[in-house]
Amino acid sequence: MKRSRLDNWICSLEGLPELTPDALAALQLERLNALLARERARGGFYSGLPARLESLSQLSSLPFTTPRQLAENAGAMLLCSQSEISRVISGATSGTTGPAKRVFYTERDIANTVGFFAAGIGEFTSAGDTVMIAMPFSGPFGLGDLIARAVESLGARALRTGVARTYSSLCAELDDKRPSAYIGMPVPLLATLRYYVNLNGRLPSLRRALISGDACPRGVVQEIEKLLGGPLFPHYGSREMCLGGAITCPAHEGMHLRANHILAEIVSPEGEPLPDGEWGELVITTLDMEALPLIRYRTGDFTRLLPGPCPCGSRGCWEQYASAPALIRQTRAAMAAHPESLLHPLAAERGSLDGQTPFLAAQAGDETALAVCHAYVEELAAGIAGIVNLLRPEAVAVGGGVAGAPEE
Repeated sequence: MKRSRLDNWICSLEGLPELTPDALAALQLERLNALLARERARGGFYSGLPARLESLSQLSSLPFTTPRQLAENAGAMLLCSQSEISRVISGATSGTTGPAKRVFYTERDIANTVGFFAAGIGEFTSAGDTVMIAMPFSGPFGLGDLIARAVESLGARALRTGVARTYSSLCAELDDKRPSAYIGMPVPLLATLRYYVNLNGRLPSLRRALISGDACPRGVVQEIEKLLGGPLFPHYGSREMCLGGAITCPAHEGMHLRANHILAEIVSPEGEPLPDGEWGELVITTLDMEALPLIRYRTGDFTRLLPGPCPCGSRGCWEQYASAPALIRQTRAAMAAHPESLLHPLAAERGSLDGQTPFLAAQAGDETALAVCHAYVEELAAGIAGIVNLLRPEAVAVGGGVAGAPEE
């Protein structure tokens, strides 16, 4: 199972060797205390909160922030100067419930969201693809523009379709541009697909889709997936979290949270914390927002945090699987499981276990070493392909001992 690109992005952005629960909790607590210190120093809306917490479990002792408070106190919640603001969104929100609000973002807040979008969209989009973006385009730093920037960072073509289009014009664009992927709201997608099939007697070029911006009943999901011939990639976000919050991974067993920037809780109607697996209201603390961070914000959205690890196996970044230390670690594990392997006498003969040892053993016909090498090369190739798709370099150089390993 392919691991989540979002987890890899978090590891790369935060300098984490592996995204373990302990590493994530440590990062979240560090960010939370930095936020509390900023609030105390500024003397603003949250200045009455403690300057420091000793553990994440103490978060539940802090008061909630309500949508009404955000609507009435956005200026007091601002933690940067007006000159640093790149984007302001005002009005009623489509992502969460509650009154009209004003939310502010800095250029860094927006850049983090584009990185998050690229990680999620990269699960189903590659360089050279054309992606239809049926989201509002309200100018620079608007939602549609940020999605387009993320798509283009992957080397794909962003088709700025927008919203409020007639079905006939959408069908004409599908035939003209032939996009392979779609990003937009679910019900308009289903309606467009049905209109296209009725009009042309065949399916359009679309095969993959990320849906967001509206609730999506299971029946709608099933109909869209039947027409596309594959599973959807649901996304959750709201303006309070700078538009991006969680995205589906290749396992399609729930979403991965943008956990380096968002600390999530689930609470009962009475505000009591609920354990993983139980349904309740989502409460968020936006840990690394520069402009307008929120502490224990009640979204009004009903969801749950799934217990246990994701079936996709996401645990860390590329270096954890495709570096020399990773290869040595994998080889040691294989040696422990297979005492009959040629790896044992070969390592003893060479005086140490290094990155070339499994390749030499594989060249000599050892099945255990061959399996290690195949798994390692697969991880290495997947990572290089991701870099090529994202950065589009003219050349890729592979160095170190592995570069000199036998090809066969």
